[in-house]
Amino acid sequence: MKKFITISLILLTTSFSFAQLKIGYVDSDTIMDNLPDVQDARQKLDAMIQEWQTELRKMENEQKTKYDDYEKRKLIMSDQTRAETEAALVKLETQIAQYREKKFGANGELFQKQDELMKPVQNKIFTVIKEIAEQEDYDYIFDRSGDIMILFAKEKYDLTSQVLDRLKLK
Repeated sequence: MKKFITISLILLTTSFSFAQLKIGYVDSDTIMDNLPDVQDARQKLDAMIQEWQTELRKMENEQKTKYDDYEKRKLIMSDQTRAETEAALVKLETQIAQYREKKFGANGELFQKQDELMKPVQNKIFTVIKEIAEQEDYDYIFDRSGDIMILFAKEKYDLTSQVLDRLKLK
């Protein structure tokens, strides 16, 4: 009987402590879709992408034309001319690949420009979320779009320093 009462008290105490947490969430996709600043940034990015893709298609068409011309004439070319033409084609292919990587690669201009344009908007959104959380005394605010992500958490719930302290003791 004592065990039952003890367990009941523990469960009751635990449920009271959880009941006092105030948790909220936002849908960042919806926020981004309805924010004019985001629409402007997306339009700028789309215009740049279109421009770069046009340039890339132009380069690829030039390479294809030169290759087709080479294929038609390679049998009547001298060995030296054939080698020079092949080297020029390889160089053009390399330039196309470098252009694609420079513009669309992992650290390309698109990634950098996207970061440059979206960072101020994201900071603005996070600032508003933090203001609302602090004014309305939320403990946690999550983002429900995509991966679940904590956008705000009260400092009193941060256990990082305690974990680090314990790790240093060992």
